[in-house]
Amino acid sequence: MKIGLYFGTFNPIHVGHLTIANHLAEHSDLDQVWFVVTPLSPFKKKSSLLDNHQRLEMVYRATKDYNKLRPSDIEFTLPEPNYTIDTLTYLLEKFSEHEFSLIMGEDNLKSFHKWKNYELILENHNIYVYPRISEGKIETKFDGHPKIHHVDAPIMEISSTFIRKSIKDGKNIRPLLPEHVWEYVDEMNFYK
Repeated sequence: MKIGLYFGTFNPIHVGHLTIANHLAEHSDLDQVWFVVTPLSPFKKKSSLLDNHQRLEMVYRATKDYNKLRPSDIEFTLPEPNYTIDTLTYLLEKFSEHEFSLIMGEDNLKSFHKWKNYELILENHNIYVYPRISEGKIETKFDGHPKIHHVDAPIMEISSTFIRKSIKDGKNIRPLLPEHVWEYVDEMNFYK
């Protein structure tokens, strides 16, 4: 089975994440998309994150009505900080019957050459890149690379940071969250 791995802190998961993942599940050769909830990104401060299991619960609630989308807590048991190459190595050992690909925004591709062991990732995995409006250029070595697939997905300029700030400021952001996620965030008084 071809699995697309969509990494993120998902703090919170929003309709932009869901739209991109569903688009890839329905309009590419991927059979499923797994939302890999990252406990601690090497690039983010932990203090702004909700508890790992609360974020996993939001991803579960967001994906439960989609049979091609799955939550994954695979990184919860791996050493921190979580580097993509380590997670991929672990997944290949645990699920050798699957083929794993990465899903990333164009903004991440622009800094991909700075990732730990990025050459090894490219050697062994396909990368599906969805469009993002961002500054900077993609390294020329990635132009036309046979393992990098640019996907004509909708451009979603919604950020979890904007959602958290809006909730804190008492704004109604309900349309930006999947219904089950909104209910959970509201019930738990997250981000207030």
